[in-house]
Amino acid sequence: MSQSLSAEKIRADVAELLDCDPADLEPDDNLLDHGLDSMRIMTLIERWRAAGATTVEFPDLAEQPELAHWTALLTGEKA
Repeated sequence: MSQSLSAEKIRADVAELLDCDPADLEPDDNLLDHGLDSMRIMTLIERWRAAGATTVEFPDLAEQPELAHWTALLTGEKA
């Protein structure tokens, strides 16, 4: 978990890469259906590692590509 990441920051980072409004992303949406791909997931991992989530790995995100899961994994809070 990272102290510098918040649910809002995670949502905004994902929305930025998907070129959409953060409000368009529901917590339980499959982000792959929104156009997220493995390269974008790796971009997010690098960004979030730099923000302090040093233990996040690709399978952690790719196996369950949902904002709610990612938020809980990275911050311990609900999306």
